Amino acid sequence: MKLTILGCYSATPRTFTNPTSQVLDINNHIFLIDCGEGTQVELRRNKIKFSRIKHIFISHLHGDHFFGLIGLVSTFRLLKRDTPLHIHGPKGIKEIITLQLKLSNSWTDFPLRFHELDNPESEIVFEDEKVVVRTIPLQHRVYCNGFLFQEKEGDRVLLIDKVSGYNIHTAYYRSIKKGNDVVLDDGTVISNKELTKSPKATKSYAYCSDTKYDEAKISLIKNATVLYHESTFLESHKHLCAKTGHSSAIEAATIAKKANVKKLILGHYSTRYENIELFKEEAKTVFDQVEIADDGDFFEF
Repeated sequence: MKLTILGCYSATPRTFTNPTSQVLDINNHIFLIDCGEGTQVELRRNKIKFSRIKHIFISHLHGDHFFGLIGLVSTFRLLKRDTPLHIHGPKGIKEIITLQLKLSNSWTDFPLRFHELDNPESEIVFEDEKVVVRTIPLQHRVYCNGFLFQEKEGDRVLLIDKVSGYNIHTAYYRSIKKGNDVVLDDGTVISNKELTKSPKATKSYAYCSDTKYDEAKISLIKNATVLYHESTFLESHKHLCAKTGHSSAIEAATIAKKANVKKLILGHYSTRYENIELFKEEAKTVFDQVEIADDGDFFEF
């Protein structure tokens, strides 16, 4: 699992920082999460192939989280994309994007499929045989979701020496890896537990974009491998959190601790601060396993 930070600052773009966007590489899926201005430039800078992006997840309809989307869709068209693009985001995103395409007479030649969200409760928005993605309802000034990306448990691991000892034909290997017992020619049943071991532990990534402090999401992100949580303010400006619908670094760390996550990554810093190391310092007073995101950083887990 690899996370690439394309942008992680709040509000307006600057010459040296970008608004929110990131890419998650999980089980051979490349998911784009939020799409602030400058996203496609940062995708190129980080050598991420546009063609591998099949699903885009937009947390909410504030500009610093989706103003780069129409540009990216338009570039896909210019690149002669022909594979479907799925956009998961709040109700209204289809109207916004299709109106821009209509007025510029720039309809895509590839299928553009919108999956609009308005459910206040958590729900599954993507699932295949490897990964499941569900929403994390957040408390912001507008309807907003984070997203929980979870690996599914893989096949059991064959113990080749055990399997060979019973002269089991390779034709049965797939069934064994799926957890089935084996019946030998003489009728003897060999337990699957004797022939396999548990698959590698699964990983999960919880993305919590703009949100005020809210413990309701803790049950959804419990024991996550990695939590990315917005930390717009330091304690010196904590009084701004409630009215803006944002969190402080210490509040993010408190959520991480109560959810028992393995690692916390901070981001979405207010551009009023010159030193983002201060966010890590404050968060570590509550939760030890803290990293700070910065544009161009990547994390592998």
